[in-house]
Amino acid sequence: MPESADPLIELAQPLSLPDTAALRFLPEGPIPLNNRGSFSWVGIQHGLKSHTGSINVLNLETMENLSHQLPGRPGFAIPCETENRFVVGMDRELGFFDLSDGSWTPFCEGVDADVDNTIINDGWAFEDNLIFGTKDLSFSEKKAGLYLYRNRDKQLIRLRDDQVCSNGKAIRRAADGSLMLIDIDSPTRRIVQYPLDIDGGRLGEPEVLIQFEGEAAVPDGAVLTPDLKGLVVAMFLPQAADYGETRWYDLETGTLKCVWKTAGSPQNTCPALVEHRGGVRLIITTAIENLSEEEQRQCPNAGRIFMAATNFAGPVEQLRYPA
Repeated sequence: MPESADPLIELAQPLSLPDTAALRFLPEGPIPLNNRGSFSWVGIQHGLKSHTGSINVLNLETMENLSHQLPGRPGFAIPCETENRFVVGMDRELGFFDLSDGSWTPFCEGVDADVDNTIINDGWAFEDNLIFGTKDLSFSEKKAGLYLYRNRDKQLIRLRDDQVCSNGKAIRRAADGSLMLIDIDSPTRRIVQYPLDIDGGRLGEPEVLIQFEGEAAVPDGAVLTPDLKGLVVAMFLPQAADYGETRWYDLETGTLKCVWKTAGSPQNTCPALVEHRGGVRLIITTAIENLSEEEQRQCPNAGRIFMAATNFAGPVEQLRYPA
């Protein structure tokens, strides 16, 4: 882990939601929906043996969560410009889900068609393109893909075929205007950055931004800070512990700037920055996925969503897919 000069230590607060074991099993992918404290998130699957999940919309003002059942396991769900519509990576296909009528309309099938036991995991959008990865459900083989779906010619392009659990994604521009993809394949315990050529459908050579060698926790989901100079990373610790961590790193130096602790919840999965009541709040999803019943008793907040105040200046990115 990069050295740091006394990072700030903050305590994130657990919300009362999700309030069912099914929704607390594996929450991920929070994305702000407006500047009034609403955000979406996915329940990847609703239990150890479940093959279905959900898209959820949580309103911080009313503390109401609306859950919409999906016909499979979503790795990501990105809100579209059309109200109530999401572009979703689910199991091995991409499609649109409409919250208003529950309809599912796939437009790209056969993801990872030549390998077994993988499903779509984390993803991101840039303009009308999608960048997403898959995960090996046994978390053991380097066979999961990293993909570009290029919308203009409806092409699914495999950028890598050797990941294990493809997680956090972010895209930013370099000083020369070229695109850079920040990517996390969790078991490598590294955050890397690739030059991304959408027109050519390829990646350049990776640059390691942050390493976590020797740590028990692995980097999971991530989000850029509003100034695009930092990365907030959720750390997933698959065992009982007094707290979990979500960390803010400076991308130029690798310096650890701040740690938000999640008491009683060690498996931090994904962060998001959400504008609410005049400030930028950090939202952290956490899970109970790998915890036994005894470990869940030791970690009473596991699976809850946490919130913390930040000093980040808005506006935060309002990610939308143009459909």
